[in-house]
Amino acid sequence: MKALVLNFGSSSVKSQLIETSPGQIAANSDRLLVKVAIERMGSPFSVVYVESPVTLSNRKRLRIPAPIYKPEDAIQAILDACVNYAGPDFQGPGEIEGVGHRVVHGGERFQSSVLITDEVAEEIDECIDLAPLHNPHNLKGYYVAKTLLPGASHVAVFDTAFHHTLPPSAYLYGLPYLYYQRFGVRRYGFHGTSHRYVSYRYAQLLETTRDHLKLITCHLGNGCSVCAIDHGRSVDTSMGFTPLEGLLMGTRCGDVDPMAVLHIIAHEEFDAQGLESMLNRLSGLYGVSGISSDMRVLLEEAEKGNDRAALAIEMFCHRVRKYIGAYAAVLNGCDAILFAGGIGEFAAPVRARVCESLAVLGVALDPTANAAAAGVEARISTSDSRIPVWVIPTNEELLIARDTLRCILGLPLP
Repeated sequence: MKALVLNFGSSSVKSQLIETSPGQIAANSDRLLVKVAIERMGSPFSVVYVESPVTLSNRKRLRIPAPIYKPEDAIQAILDACVNYAGPDFQGPGEIEGVGHRVVHGGERFQSSVLITDEVAEEIDECIDLAPLHNPHNLKGYYVAKTLLPGASHVAVFDTAFHHTLPPSAYLYGLPYLYYQRFGVRRYGFHGTSHRYVSYRYAQLLETTRDHLKLITCHLGNGCSVCAIDHGRSVDTSMGFTPLEGLLMGTRCGDVDPMAVLHIIAHEEFDAQGLESMLNRLSGLYGVSGISSDMRVLLEEAEKGNDRAALAIEMFCHRVRKYIGAYAAVLNGCDAILFAGGIGEFAAPVRARVCESLAVLGVALDPTANAAAAGVEARISTSDSRIPVWVIPTNEELLIARDTLRCILGLPLP
């Protein structure tokens, strides 16, 4: 089956056309036919980027300036790119049998991926209050794709679904219980698609299943989260009611005493929008360093002697170490620590700093293996490390395509 994966944002769209089947999933041989990304949608400077075996013959992605003002324009541009660059195995949009939609928030209602019906769409709409910056765009993408691809089945894959197994002791806050009852204020967790894929792929590499493993997965990118996975079930995760809680991130502050925020409000003229912007867009690595939210830039600047860049890196690593240690206790042991995401997959110095204080858990990193692991599946710990440490590149789009297939065929979701 050919599945189109869509991830709609306010001004950007990411998509992939993937060929998958039950046999290909079992053999891990699903095929990426084309990847299309649209940036600056809604402006005269919008651009379509295309990557496929056809366009990458010169090892560069194709850049196509195009006027894309509406979601309708975006999906049409994606379909045109699929026709022009997916290769001879794709004859046209009529071959797309399934469309997988990334939906950020499913609240407590959606505990797994589902076929989208009118009722499901209405319930996703009811979750907008929990994710006002994301769910509206996710839904708009669905409605437009449904119109342009009426013969395809549409599936919603939720960032929050994997974490529905958190126990109340992990997902409730120490606030008056009535706020949970009235407004759904609780830990939902995010990056669930990534944590689920990485844990599944690691078990597959070991020729076992997640049901036999206790894993700590670290999704480290511009957004970051750690997850404790007990025999296939998420039992704790660092992001909370929103993706702001937890680790220090590219521009998000992560854990902070709420009274510190109130103290700032008392001294600064912040309205709600300004406060949200400060916490989500002006904090984190960028806010501490004053230079950049890009870990690559900070590592370079720290090498040059920039103290603030070095401080931001150490704060980042300290938070990750702290959560790994906490989750080892939550799990009462750990069978592996897995790194994913842009930083987790490519920043060997960060992985080394995170792991250097985990000797108490029996972690022993192999410096040579760690330095060589960049965006590839690799064990980076020594053979005698009590807890293996691996890099497992995440592939959320592939998991969405696979869930789309499974939902359409009525197969169980792993």
